Parts: sequence; C-alpha cells; structure tokens
Amino acid sequence: MTARGIIRLVGTVAVMLGALGAARAEVSTVRLAKQFGISYLPLTVMEAEGLLEKQAKQRGLDLKAEWLRFTGGSGMNEALLSGNLDLASGGVGPFLTIWGRTQANLKVKGVAALNAMPLWLVTINPAVKSIRDFGPQDKIALPTAKTSIQAITLQMAAEKAFGPGQQAKLDSLTVSMGHPDAQTAMMGGRSEITAHFGSPPFQEMELKDPRAHKVLDSYDVMGGPHTFNLVWATSRFVTDNPKVTAAFRAALEESLALIRDDPARAAALWIKAEGAKISPEEAVAIIRAPQNAWTTKPERMLAYLAYMNRAGLVSAKADSDAELFFPVPATPREATR
Repeated sequence: MTARGIIRLVGTVAVMLGALGAARAEVSTVRLAKQFGISYLPLTVMEAEGLLEKQAKQRGLDLKAEWLRFTGGSGMNEALLSGNLDLASGGVGPFLTIWGRTQANLKVKGVAALNAMPLWLVTINPAVKSIRDFGPQDKIALPTAKTSIQAITLQMAAEKAFGPGQQAKLDSLTVSMGHPDAQTAMMGGRSEITAHFGSPPFQEMELKDPRAHKVLDSYDVMGGPHTFNLVWATSRFVTDNPKVTAAFRAALEESLALIRDDPARAAALWIKAEGAKISPEEAVAIIRAPQNAWTTKPERMLAYLAYMNRAGLVSAKADSDAELFFPVPATPREATR
C-alpha cells in the first residue's frame, strides 16, 4: 500500500472511531420535569443545590440540568414520547399508563420512587360527608381527569362505595386543574369547584379554613402507605446514558438524605424555590409528618396496576416491582460480595 493509501486508511479509521465515540457519548444537557407541591421536594433540593451536576462531575461528565414544569402527568408523558423530555416525574397513575403503552417500543420504566404520601380529597360542601354524597352540583378538581393518581384513587374508592362496574360513577364531576389553581378556585368560593383531590401542601393549607373538611384519604383506599411520586424514562435514554442515570440516582439519594437529616434547610430551599405562601414551621411539619416517607422504595404500586388492569386502563401486567423499574447496577463493592 502506498503512503497516500495508508494516510487515507488512517483518516477513514479516525472518522469511523470519531463517529462511534459520538454515538456513545452521553448527553451534555439532561431535561428533567417536576410538578407543583412539596412532594417534589427531592427534585427541588436537587435543583437548588446542583446535586445532579455535582454527581455527574464526579463521574467525569460536564452536565447541564434543564428543569421544566408541568401541571399534570399526561403533558409530561407527551413530552417524553415526543423526545422533548428525558426524565419525567409524577404520580403512579400517569406512570403506569405510559409504562403499559410503551411495552412494545420505548419501554418506559421507573428510575426511582420519590416518596410515599397520602392524598386527601377535600371539599367545602358541608353536605358531603363521603363520596356517596357528591351530586351534579359538585365539581372535583384534580391534576388530570381519568389518569392522574388522584383520578385513579377516586375510581377505586367509587368501586368500593358503589359496587363493581361503578368505578367511573364520579368521573363526570372531575375537572383537570393544577393544584395551585384548584386550591384558589375552591377556596375562592366563586367557581364551580367544590372539592379538590390534591396533595401536600395544598391539602393541609385548605384544611386550615373552617369551611373545608376531608372526605377521603388515599391510604384508606389502598389499605396503607403507597408511592405517590416517582421518576421515569425511556429504555433508550437509560441505556445510552448510564453515567447520567447513575448520577441522577446518586443525586436523588443525596437529596433524600438532606431532607431526612435537615428538614428545616430542605423546607427553606423549597419555600424559596416555589415562592410558597407557607411558613417554614408548616413546611417542616409536613416534611416530618409520620405518614410521609422520603424513600426510593416503591409501595403498593402493583395494587394500582391490578385495578388499572381490571378497569381496562392498562393491558400490560406485572408480578413484581422489578418489572416496573430499571435495575440499579451494583456498585463495585456490592459486586464483589
């Protein structure tokens, strides 16, 4: 081979290797999303403290985190499916919906749970003592009708209250609305909204008003604590970005540790980031409430899936939480045990 041929060959190999390296390169900007409420505190702390960037740097990555905000899980799922979002977060209902829809293609799975929290259905209608008392004059605000975790929980409660096949009995009363707007609409007393199936801190703030009272507790419906929020992604993103995914998981664990060890600091970060009209003491009380658990361990997600299977909302089935989540790679120390 001539010298010119060798140079051309070397150049061709270099181009191929460069292309292969580019194909294997992880993203330099990761797009994450969260919604409203203190239940997203782990992500708020992560953003405020730059924990994801910190953990990425420890893994040799110069990563930029781009945080987006949604009012419900359906819009977040649309963004994920269209390639405009990398890591989505929300309730169990929207997650299980997209998990079931993508089994044959994108294979969306959970990256980690964020917490376990009870959700309360609050009303200002004094005549409503249980969900049996809601009538056509009532409107129940929740994040996304039919698919949010609040909507699914309401259907499960309706099935218990009214009998098999009656799970959709209250669906006609539900209105899709973000938590801040729902709280304002109900407590303002000038809209059609008479009830709000919300989340912390909105439900606690509403109950401070003597006109409001709790009608339903999701822990009662589910028979105990359940996962409220989690983070999910497509299999392609997790496979193509193992270091970014590991950095996110590590950042989440660091954030959860801060919340558990220093709730006052976590509360201050959240109030500042959200501009929340709640006192530091009230925020700390919610963070430390015994019914609220800041953990990546999933709780009763299969019970939600079983109902969604039975109601025809999700066709895919699972026998264990492991089928819903991406496996967490063992650390070098764990791998040698």
